[in-house]
Amino acid sequence: MGPVTLLTWNHACSTGVKAMDDQHGVLLDSLNELRLALAHGRGRDEVSEGLNRLIELTRLHFTSEERLLEQQGYPGAAEHRGAHQRLLVQIEEAAHRAQHTDDLHMHSLLLFLRDWYMNHVEELDHQYGAWLNERGIA
Repeated sequence: MGPVTLLTWNHACSTGVKAMDDQHGVLLDSLNELRLALAHGRGRDEVSEGLNRLIELTRLHFTSEERLLEQQGYPGAAEHRGAHQRLLVQIEEAAHRAQHTDDLHMHSLLLFLRDWYMNHVEELDHQYGAWLNERGIA
């Protein structure tokens, strides 16, 4: 496997809501640590630990985001929660495959995690940023 390209924060990542952007930054750092561990052929235990950490951080972030959207009466809150639940299942399934198969499916796992992050932040979360900003949440 060639050199790993780390995900970097850019304007497309920003929702305009500081608390959520900060959490996305933590997820990004955790994801990059995992990508580096995978790219450098770290052992299954280390990769598994990184996956578990990413899943736990993701779960905490989703809960925090859902609470904020519900408190503010965001019209798409229920759909957002549903999307979170589907994403979490996908992440957990990918982690389970990586942790319990002989071949860690490194490349596909890296691509999946990258796409998951981009999809979550740049598409799903962008929808609520302006709406919350208009209501004084920044």
